[in-house]
Amino acid sequence: MPFCPESKLSGVEHRDFIFGAWYKRSFEIKKERLDGRVFIHFGAVDYYATVYINGKEIGRHQGGYASFAFEITDYVREGENTVALFAEDDTRHPCVPRGKQCERYLSSGCSYTRTTGIWQTVWLEYTPKNYIKSFRIDADPESATAFLSLSLCGCGDLSVKAFFNGKEVGRAVRSGVSGGEKISLSLSEKHLWEVGDGKLYDLELKFGDDEVKSYFGLRSVSCDNGRLIINGKPHFMRLVLDQGFYPDGVYTAKDEQELIRDINLSLDMGFDGARLHEKVFEERFLYHCDRLGYIVWEEFPDWGLDITIPESIYSILPEWTEIIERDYNHPSIVGWCPHNETRRFTDKREYDMAINTVYRATKAIDPVRPCIDSSGGLHVESDIFDIHDYDQNPETFNKRYKRLITEGILEDPLSANEKYTGGAVFVSEYGGILFDGDESGWGYGETPKDAQEFISRFIGLADAMLSNKMISGLCYTQLTDVEQEQNGLYTFNREPKFPPETLSSPLKKKAAIEE
Repeated sequence: MPFCPESKLSGVEHRDFIFGAWYKRSFEIKKERLDGRVFIHFGAVDYYATVYINGKEIGRHQGGYASFAFEITDYVREGENTVALFAEDDTRHPCVPRGKQCERYLSSGCSYTRTTGIWQTVWLEYTPKNYIKSFRIDADPESATAFLSLSLCGCGDLSVKAFFNGKEVGRAVRSGVSGGEKISLSLSEKHLWEVGDGKLYDLELKFGDDEVKSYFGLRSVSCDNGRLIINGKPHFMRLVLDQGFYPDGVYTAKDEQELIRDINLSLDMGFDGARLHEKVFEERFLYHCDRLGYIVWEEFPDWGLDITIPESIYSILPEWTEIIERDYNHPSIVGWCPHNETRRFTDKREYDMAINTVYRATKAIDPVRPCIDSSGGLHVESDIFDIHDYDQNPETFNKRYKRLITEGILEDPLSANEKYTGGAVFVSEYGGILFDGDESGWGYGETPKDAQEFISRFIGLADAMLSNKMISGLCYTQLTDVEQEQNGLYTFNREPKFPPETLSSPLKKKAAIEE
């Protein structure tokens, strides 16, 4: 555990369809632990989870990517206890979002090995009777203030302290508070969280006997006419597509070092962030993004969800809102994207109201960060107009986007019916060049004859976007090969196909939109 039964690291490695999986184990609780409350947490379980404690059902959860927890105080006892979980999963059901898990028996195209059941950490949490349920942090760099909105269970005295490099730089105290509480924490020192420099403040909260340690970054993010604005300055996004698959663990990295390594591999190639594609990554990964100043777009794994039917809303909205609420405090997250590559077809049409409802729900929870309603799809309502473009010719690529400047016209090669609404454009998928693959592998376009031709194409495509004042960012497909999709800059085993410096230097030059 927590490796899925399809993975090598689970010791099972069963790759056929698994429609249900049972888990059971025992655990010990000491008497003094029962003086307060006991919770059981699940990082992620794919897809329907039913949880039992000592033979009694204590809760259910729908969604393969959101974290969830149940209070089990009234179900546990001193000494030995048992927890059991049943996970149901049908990746071919039209109302089950599966992300990049394959609907076919074998991996095919850009869909890969499936994941069933528990694939993130499970743990117990012990709290006092009165405790801090949750809190949200909004930081204002201009006034050097952190605004906290807390949800408290019970009544007690509250104190909040902020530290930077061990030095206390802010404190607030409240007496006899309960329920919801809002605190403005003025900081005596201003240290901005910036791209490539993830300066973090430590946070210490005490509510009665409950103590919580956390952190936050002092940074602002917004969107202006299609441009991403960080700390008041336009930032050109140099992103890479990261699908979060691993050769031995499928959805789950074998250890924390694997999570850190993938971020560093991206940074070595000159990227400053990633589109976390069709998967919700574990919070531990986001923590390392926070501390390294690595920006990310968080995305819902909506593939497999039939958005041509209205009831699909019930399979995305509840889980997506859980995901946003869980990850709201991470300064590395600069945008949300609930859908990917939605299309209108001649016989079936996407349910636009469902897409729009999810967009508006996202903005209701987080009105500040930009939201792309459907990446590379037909936009209904979006803060940034993005497209996917796999043209492999730097000359025609550059010519097409020059029309944005000269004529205000955008040609979307993947969707002739797309209606450009103005503003800067984010090319959120491009490249995908097949190189150093095997006979079963695939990528986009004609395979370069050698490494020099690849590098020339890579630089030409990137330069076409960096030099265009109407383009706000790029996202290269992709960081690593994933099974048969062999268009990564690294192999599936994370070996570089090119010397990183040959690609990083061209990517790091100042973009026209940053002038």
